[in-house]
Amino acid sequence: MILQSRQSVTLIGGGPLGPDDLAQALALAPTVAAADGGADQALARGLTPAAVWGDFDSLSEAARAAIPAENLHRIAEQDSTDFEKCLSRIDAPLVIGLGFSGARQDHFLAALSTLARRLGPPCILLAGDDAIALAPPEVALDLPPGTRVSLFPMGPARGRSQGLEWPIDGLDLAPDGRVGTSNRATGPLHLQIQGPTLLILPRAHLADLAQAL
Repeated sequence: MILQSRQSVTLIGGGPLGPDDLAQALALAPTVAAADGGADQALARGLTPAAVWGDFDSLSEAARAAIPAENLHRIAEQDSTDFEKCLSRIDAPLVIGLGFSGARQDHFLAALSTLARRLGPPCILLAGDDAIALAPPEVALDLPPGTRVSLFPMGPARGRSQGLEWPIDGLDLAPDGRVGTSNRATGPLHLQIQGPTLLILPRAHLADLAQAL
């Protein structure tokens, strides 16, 4: 089942949620979906997901009873993660994912790997103080000087930049070589990137990142 939404989607995972995660996500993405046990977190906060996907190994019986049966989509195969199952079944302008970091780092790494594969709509993951997305081939952001901008290649990557204190022009980036973390904006930022690269900004710029994507 594909969830089609003209509004952006807040996708809730089963990991811990920060105190402001949900409010910040819903302000930009008011449609709610969940990955497996993330549905329990949604219900605990008075939200009924429009769709829940997963193998349902962590979904409680109480949640199954509370959510309409037509919103529950069990996917038994084990070749993909619950996050991957969800992203590949959402048709929306943007997905904001929360509850996919902070508990198990193997799950978080798998989620970042899924981002790098460009599955489904553009997606931003909230993780601690950060908003993380796969950088599109070209993106422009109006950032204040001094804003932290990190680029982490998920494979071989190259690019050009305007508005970075340390430009990336001519650099070969790779996860086992040079990476681009802890850079800083000098003002409005323009990036052109070839190759899968995560763009990591302070959470305060979530709305800017959402608009750019």
